Amino acid sequence: MSKRDLAIGVDVGSTSARAVVYSRDGKALGGSQTAFAIRRPAPDFAEHDSGGIWRAVATSVKAALAASGAEPGAVAAIGFDATCSLAMFDASGAPVGVSDDEDRWNVIMWADHRAIGEAAEITATQHRVLDYVGGVMSPEMETPKLLWLKRNLPAKWKRYGLALDLADFLVWRATGEVTGSACTLTSKWTYLNHETPGWQADFLATIGLDGAWEKLRIPAKAAQLGDRAGSLSAVAAAELGLDPGIAVAVGLIDAHAGGLGLLAGTAPAEFDRAIGLIAGTSSCHMALSPQPRAIPGVWGPYFGAMMPGLWLNEGGQSATGALLDHVLDWHAEGRHLGPDRHAIMAKHIAAQDPDYAADMLVIPDFRGNRSPLARPELKGAIFGLELDSSFESLARLYHATAVGIAYGTRHIVDAMNAKGYAIDRLHLTGGHSKADYLTKLYADATGCDVILAGEPDAVTLGSAIAAASAAKLYPDLSAAGAAMCREGARVRSEAKARAIHDKGYRRFRAALEARDRL
Repeated sequence: MSKRDLAIGVDVGSTSARAVVYSRDGKALGGSQTAFAIRRPAPDFAEHDSGGIWRAVATSVKAALAASGAEPGAVAAIGFDATCSLAMFDASGAPVGVSDDEDRWNVIMWADHRAIGEAAEITATQHRVLDYVGGVMSPEMETPKLLWLKRNLPAKWKRYGLALDLADFLVWRATGEVTGSACTLTSKWTYLNHETPGWQADFLATIGLDGAWEKLRIPAKAAQLGDRAGSLSAVAAAELGLDPGIAVAVGLIDAHAGGLGLLAGTAPAEFDRAIGLIAGTSSCHMALSPQPRAIPGVWGPYFGAMMPGLWLNEGGQSATGALLDHVLDWHAEGRHLGPDRHAIMAKHIAAQDPDYAADMLVIPDFRGNRSPLARPELKGAIFGLELDSSFESLARLYHATAVGIAYGTRHIVDAMNAKGYAIDRLHLTGGHSKADYLTKLYADATGCDVILAGEPDAVTLGSAIAAASAAKLYPDLSAAGAAMCREGARVRSEAKARAIHDKGYRRFRAALEARDRL
């Protein structure tokens, strides 16, 4: 039998599951991607089917293994990451729905904002756990979603017997063991990983969830990143096309896996200067520090939620790639451009002067502002829109939207730098990193160097790093990251474009202040 020295990273995003087989030194050998469904039964609702997600994972893992040319006997471990979505089951592990109908749809997606009222109520308690989520509870987190389920679906609440973050569901499905990750529980469930006990019983009682953690089998203690959550069961191994008994790593949220795949190779002395930007449908901004930094409107500080022994601050934008898609879907010209429509936009805009569409301004908060304002109720705005439906009007609007997204990232970086960071480097992965136009725009609009990942998919790499650590291919997660994470190309801002964007960013900040006065 060949030596077991390969690691598989699996990423479950908003619409698909990706699996990539990695060598011991972090090189991608083969990968595959499989789509799954989203259901939107009502405004602000977004749901998944956990069974459909697992089937997509299984299809992707088998195809990735075939694409890599590796035998199952060469795989030492598998790691999973997923969006911060909430999966609900009964005590026997059967799915229980999260709307008042089919049990098949048992996952509340991260983008679901049904619990916005519950999130506001939790914020109003001013409990000290909020000091570790940027001071404001988000409806994208799991605690307000659970409170919504208890209040609005009492019959199903009686049936619920197991609640899992989506990444922890994948680990449970792979091992048969319920494991709560320090990443998921700390970042999305109000677990204080730096304290013992980590759960604050008075907080749960205050918000009306006392007793819920026992009912829903929430682990009393979080499993730490880089550790082995369990072994791949015989049933799961058959479904995935792998050998039973291999290591399964403690799971991660997708953005945290991306941050690990981007920043794990960074020297500790350089952490304060670097931020991981995972930019796709939405965007997450991950910054690490040896000491806790409380930043209003920025999630965290979370201890050990991305790398052991380090504090994480997490900023985010709830709609970035999704907003660019929406602009194209909304405009008559955009609906007829075909599958390469983003590339068509980029090519047209790249041929223009640096001040192209500078008279337009887009505030990209069309799905609220996650950071640094932490106001999910906010709406977006477009300034400078003309009565013009031509292709040129679409290009101008598309570019202004992309610029607004980049300014949103600059706003988050500014908030972090005001609290002790000195960020001047954006380590970029996700769909935006595949577009030269967006990569250059991030550099020009923020004034930061943009550093691409040595491997294009830093998210699956992060899960593979966790898998390599779990299998003891390396002594710990830090050692695995240092060996498997590499930097790629560096993109720098240009002085002329930077000056234009400095002026545009001042207008952007003024518009944010004016919106508050309306």
